[in-house]
Amino acid sequence: MSECEKKYTNGEITVIWKPGVCLHSAKCVQGLGEVFNVNASPWINMDASGTERIIKQVEQCPSGALRYLRNEKISNAAR
Repeated sequence: MSECEKKYTNGEITVIWKPGVCLHSAKCVQGLGEVFNVNASPWINMDASGTERIIKQVEQCPSGALRYLRNEKISNAAR
């Protein structure tokens, strides 16, 4: 059985949330509420803060339900 994952991106990074792993500690909401807002849909707004602040907050997730990947930039030279 594959685990459900939700992905959110701002172009620089992609945040991956695994709801089945989440402990609902609310560290993300308390630490960066403008991005992680459980009353909004979608609940993760990647445009509400800078990439580095989002990374630092995701790294605080105690369960590992939140993680991030840096998106690769494709240059014109790579075509």
